[in-house]
Amino acid sequence: MYLPAYFNESRPEVMHALMRARPLATLVTLCEPGLVANHMPVETAAEPAPLGMLRGHIARANPLWQQYRAGAEALAIFQGPHTYISPSFYPAKQKTGEVVPTWNYAVVHAHGTLNFVQDAEWLRALVTRLTDAHEASRPHPWKVTDAPPPYIEKMLSMIVGFEFSIVRLTGKWKISQNHPAANREGVVDGLSAGSADAREIASLLSSYNDERRHEPHE
Repeated sequence: MYLPAYFNESRPEVMHALMRARPLATLVTLCEPGLVANHMPVETAAEPAPLGMLRGHIARANPLWQQYRAGAEALAIFQGPHTYISPSFYPAKQKTGEVVPTWNYAVVHAHGTLNFVQDAEWLRALVTRLTDAHEASRPHPWKVTDAPPPYIEKMLSMIVGFEFSIVRLTGKWKISQNHPAANREGVVDGLSAGSADAREIASLLSSYNDERRHEPHE
């Protein structure tokens, strides 16, 4: 991933927060047929330190668990908020006209290796944690135990779990940090009434602006 220094986010806890907030990962692996991409929600664990681990599951019918080249590096991509940036947001447009559109976004790339798990109790614990996490905000959360036990046993037999040991984390927060303060403020204002993603980018940039105000050169 192309990563200019001003877009680099290196704090594991910040990247983990995005990964948990946007848990649908694009998992890219090198298999016998070549590069394969799968999309699945995962659990992000902080341990083992410092980079943590991903856990998830795939359908047993998915050939990934049989075709993956053991020990080969895999890549999990987490797409955070993203939005179009109009040149009209920049005060510089009125002064020089030397502005162009761009796209702002936050993304995390996790590099590591996969280990597949078929233990039924491990799988039950994983799907219970995933279910509880994603049902937590509902007024009447659904629980794994709400379904008939034989049905759950059948469903568990149809999936294969995996652990993804993270060996490298790369975060790219492209939120207009390379622009002067006035343009950054213009972006915050321009995005504040936009979509949920636009407002989230505005919040990230607003926090960045606050940090920069305490530095002597701004």
